[in-house]
Amino acid sequence: QVSLVESGGGMVQPGGSLRLSCVASERTFNFYAVGWFRQVPGKEREVVAALSKTGIGWYYRDSVKGRFTISRDFDKHAAYLQMDNLKPEDTAVYYCNVDNDVDKVRRLPYNFGTSWGQGTQVTVSS
Repeated sequence: QVSLVESGGGMVQPGGSLRLSCVASERTFNFYAVGWFRQVPGKEREVVAALSKTGIGWYYRDSVKGRFTISRDFDKHAAYLQMDNLKPEDTAVYYCNVDNDVDKVRRLPYNFGTSWGQGTQVTVSS
């Protein structure tokens, strides 16, 4: 199991930007597809974006298309989520996680026993 640490969250006003980072403990991270997820208290965790192990295949949920960009740095075994034009409904704890391909990453919130890190809090408020 690859150990992941999320960072970069904070409080911003609507329309602002944040860049989240997900750094892995080992280079094997590069052999997995990676995803960003978010969860609001009382609601299910949902996938926000996912990127394949090659960096070519990707997925974005409809509500973030055109505003969020997922990327990865193989040298740093890290992934990022650039979030622009943030909205109050983007407020959540954000997590990253990995699996073999984008489709499996998208199903992680529904897999019993999936391990999650601490996440990073994003708050969008005026």
